[in-house]
Amino acid sequence: MTALALGGFGIGTTEFATMGLLPQIAETFKIPDYEAGHAISLYAAGVVVGAPLIAVLGAKLPRKGMLIGLMLAVALGNGLSAAAQDKTLLLVARFVAGLPHGAFFGIAAVVAATLVAPERRGTAVARVMVGLTVANLVGVPLATAAGQQIGWRTAYFAVAVIAVITAGAIAAWVPRVPTVEGASMKGEVRAFRRPTVWFAIFTGMIGFGGMFAVYSYVAPLTTEVAGLPASVVPWMLAVFGLGMTLGATFGGRFVDRSPMGSVFGGLVAVCVILVLFGLTASIPAFMFVFLFLLGFVIQILAAALQIRLMDASPDAPSLASSSNHSSLNVANGAGAWLGGLAIAAGWGYTSTAWVGVGLSLAGLAIAAASVVYERRALTREITNQPMAMASAASTAVDTHPR
Repeated sequence: MTALALGGFGIGTTEFATMGLLPQIAETFKIPDYEAGHAISLYAAGVVVGAPLIAVLGAKLPRKGMLIGLMLAVALGNGLSAAAQDKTLLLVARFVAGLPHGAFFGIAAVVAATLVAPERRGTAVARVMVGLTVANLVGVPLATAAGQQIGWRTAYFAVAVIAVITAGAIAAWVPRVPTVEGASMKGEVRAFRRPTVWFAIFTGMIGFGGMFAVYSYVAPLTTEVAGLPASVVPWMLAVFGLGMTLGATFGGRFVDRSPMGSVFGGLVAVCVILVLFGLTASIPAFMFVFLFLLGFVIQILAAALQIRLMDASPDAPSLASSSNHSSLNVANGAGAWLGGLAIAAGWGYTSTAWVGVGLSLAGLAIAAASVVYERRALTREITNQPMAMASAASTAVDTHPR
């Protein structure tokens, strides 16, 4: 678990550090903050493309070997990011850096779930995600502070080093886990025929965008809205990371009891938090509080959606699990983009909170639709059973002449 969490730490740092470094990146390339935010969207696009593609192509490959290869790819993408000399090259590098993200977390979650009892899967998945949460608690604030003092390229270079170390740790510590019996590219793709899989994907894709609409612009929210100096931005990020860490530590228990209940509860809580955030963002103390709560809740929601997808596709767990991170990074890109549109329209940085509320409510509606669909499907199945039994009995009589 430690090696997997270390990989999550590196990936979490590179994913979220960009939010805190937007002003520095924008200054380097002489572009506005919301245009620098395209680096966030392109990273997310890499995750969206890479997660299902790698999961399908690697269906028959050993899980351990894939995890090592994925971490080396993380090192490559972040090394290119650190070396980028113009905006276009940075965007391409961020796309490359995002490609292994979802597949790593998806496969790591499957590996972790196989090492514990079935009723402890939620806790196991949450523990894998602890690396991601500690990244927000420690890695992202340190990367932001280093970026402000030394240069934003330092953050990406540090992640490349962490990724190489992680590849070695996985090789040394992670046990070999066999692939799912009968696993194949065709079998993995069949998972997408199930409506429950798509409901879960769209719930994360839309609902999670609410958090990213706000968090993508946490740096200007801190300085322009709350009126705090740039040196406070790392502390804002650390508070959000603390919330995520505690959510991962204790939230797995809620997910173990009821994955779908955790999805509904998480989305409702995000809506409430974002409303309060939008109303009080100019008050520094409230910004700290609501960022903490947002981090706590969002981590429970992420673990719940992970288990939901794995349950919906037990015969293709790698693709289903990886698709969760793909959907969450659609949310990442869409949230950053829609938040940027609101800012560019002149509605101010707090408008991102109201964009977030709308996205979270839409995710809640999709989750509710999934429950309605499942109940109707179950009702049809129960209704059809007596008819099938009667038909079988009739056939049996006809085949035994008197």
